[in-house]
Amino acid sequence: MERRRCEERLEKKGIRPTAVRVLVLDALSASGRAVSLPELEALLGSVDKSSIFRTLNLFRRHHLVHALEDGSGALKYEVCGGEEACSVSDMHPHFYCECCRRTFCFEAMRIPPVRLPEGFVLHEINYMVKGICRACAEKGK
Repeated sequence: MERRRCEERLEKKGIRPTAVRVLVLDALSASGRAVSLPELEALLGSVDKSSIFRTLNLFRRHHLVHALEDGSGALKYEVCGGEEACSVSDMHPHFYCECCRRTFCFEAMRIPPVRLPEGFVLHEINYMVKGICRACAEKGK
């Protein structure tokens, strides 16, 4: 994502666009998939882990990113699809490859509506499918 666009998106969310915040948002956007803190740390070699972690938490509080659990033991982070808010309607299924341990986003698919009993309020859905991705399946042939 272009630096100016990152800055505009941060400002729109009420986040001051510091150099680290722009770098983290750009790396998340460029990845095209949900990534873990260690993966982001590797992508942003010059930025320390604690700065990345604080930035991700700030982004979550401002609904710029959402976190998901894929069963790997590490939270994965993904930029919210909507410009204004990270809503349930923006959520989509994810696929965790048990071979390469990557998490893929299936943005074209929608999560079926969930009707909760009266009094329950839905904030987030984590719809995770696990198996073997196309690339790993082809290597195994």
